[in-house]
This record gives sequence, C-alpha cells and structure tokens, in this order.
Amino acid sequence: MKYKNIQHVFFDLDHTLWDFDKNSEMAFGTIFKQHHPEIAITDFIEKYAPINQACWKLYQYDKITHEELRYKRLKDSFDALDYSISDDAIHQMAEDYITFLPDNNHLFDGAIEILEYLNSKYHLHIITNGFANVQYKKIANSKIDTYFKTITNSEMAGVKKPNPMIFQHALDLAQANKEESIMIGDCLESDVQGALDFGIEALFFNPNKENKPENIIAINHLLELKNYL
Repeated sequence: MKYKNIQHVFFDLDHTLWDFDKNSEMAFGTIFKQHHPEIAITDFIEKYAPINQACWKLYQYDKITHEELRYKRLKDSFDALDYSISDDAIHQMAEDYITFLPDNNHLFDGAIEILEYLNSKYHLHIITNGFANVQYKKIANSKIDTYFKTITNSEMAGVKKPNPMIFQHALDLAQANKEESIMIGDCLESDVQGALDFGIEALFFNPNKENKPENIIAINHLLELKNYL
C-alpha cells in the first residue's frame, strides 16, 4: 500500500534513525573505563535501559525536569546495582555522558539508503523530544543533517510529543498541511498515536517486533518504508 498525496515525511530521531542504545552503551563504556573500571557495562545497561525509558516518560509528561531526568536515571541505575557513588560523581557523569554521547554515530541499518530514497521524492523533517544541543550534534556527527529541511525539538516547541502543539509547530515550520504529512517513529504513544490523534498519518518503526494495536501499521526495518512511500 502506497500513501498518496504525501509531500512531507517527519521522522523521530532516537531509536528510529539514530541507534540510541548502541551509542549510549559506547558513551558509558568510555566513562566507566576512565572512572569506574570495576563496573561491567553490560550489567549497568541492563539496569539503565528500562530506568532511562521510565524517566523519559516522566519527562515527556512534565513530571520531572530536564535536570532531574539526567540525575535520576543514573542514581536509580546505580541504586539498582547496589553501587555506592556520590551525588557529585553522578552530576559529573551526567555532564560527561551528554558530552560523549553525540560522538558516536551508529544509525539503524538502512537509514542512509532510505533517506537517499525518500529525499528525492519528499521533504524530510525531524520531530524529537531530545535536548536541542545534543540532538543537533547527533544529526551533524552522523552526517544526516543534509537530508532534513527542518528539525523541531521539544525545547523550541515548548511541549513534548504526544502534545499536539509540537506537531503543529513542526507543520508550521515545514509549511506543511496535515493531509500531506506522515510521521515515522519507534514510540507507539508519543510518535504514532500522538500523530494519529493530531490528524496526520503515522507508521510505527518496530525493529523489536513488540505487540501493537491491529490498526497501527508497523515496519520492522527502515527499508520497508519503500512499500509505503
């Protein structure tokens, strides 16, 4: 099934194009090698990944601040490991992590190929809840910045996905209409349902083949977008 009348394709960044999990693990690996070599990175990531996801959900709905997110995800992870670390060390690690994270540039398999394919047919854009300065570095360092006409982040919009105001902000910036736009992202709630509730089409990027509602169209690999666009 090909979508008709689409002119603007909006992508989420983390976990959709940019391989957050792999790049995050590499950033922590650099930090632990320098300051906490006794910590096994696999043990830490096992605790950190779900905690980080839960913290982002709190941040998404304004239940914690940017600063609280950066502290809490680390503090809770070390507590889960029963590893003693000072607050000062956690705050320093939070700074180091943000510094090192954009230095890694692993993308999902097929990302460049699908962007090349879509770029010749559509206007491409990004909508992200990530922190603006970090997201811009990720996009530039992974050399995908030239593909996107606009980048909307939650800081400039003043709200986060799935709030409809961020989608409206993105459309306004792109000079696009709802009926000619589609959203592609890995989060059912913020990317896909948020876009659908706002009134634009959406595709669920689902590489882990998670359960989904029957009415949601999913792809397991980015190159599957060729079947729809």
